[in-house]
Amino acid sequence: MNASDVSPAREARTRVVARLAPRVLGVVIGAAVVALAAQVAVPLPFTVVPLTLQPLAVLVVGGLLGAAGGAAALVLYLAAGASGLPVFAGGSAGAIHLIGPTGGYLLAFPVAAAVTGRLTGLADGRSGGAAVGRVLLATAAGMLVIHVGGLSQLILLSGDPATAFRLGFRPFFANDLVKVGLAALLILGLRPRLRIR
Repeated sequence: MNASDVSPAREARTRVVARLAPRVLGVVIGAAVVALAAQVAVPLPFTVVPLTLQPLAVLVVGGLLGAAGGAAALVLYLAAGASGLPVFAGGSAGAIHLIGPTGGYLLAFPVAAAVTGRLTGLADGRSGGAAVGRVLLATAAGMLVIHVGGLSQLILLSGDPATAFRLGFRPFFANDLVKVGLAALLILGLRPRLRIR
């Protein structure tokens, strides 16, 4: 192998690293943002599900990183929590949380981020009301995925859809509408500045 053969290979490797490094960094930062948002947890006396900023962070991470990056960030987040890092709500950790009352919400996070990221991507190249409408739809769809996952697990654990709805949806509905709007605003404000999708 002569020097002229090494240079193109080295250049190709450098281009791959330069292309992947921002994406990997985005995934790690996205997982960290969700972990930080989970520490803002307000226990509610009438339900086992705490009020957290996790759903807001999940939607924003998905909207900013795109479908693949958002899903990867949330898989990393779940793996960190399941392996014992205190990244779940209120600093909790362990795989047990994935099969407990909040597990359905947690397991829905990667799908919600992917849905939000995919649908937000449809707003690229649009401006004004069209972009706002599509991003709002994307964040609402992501929130719906989170609630479907959470309610499904609560139904499995309680055996009663009415109880699951009372404990896992009704107390959070108004707050989650605000999170959908706030997530859309953050995505619309930050997405044009980021080039990591």
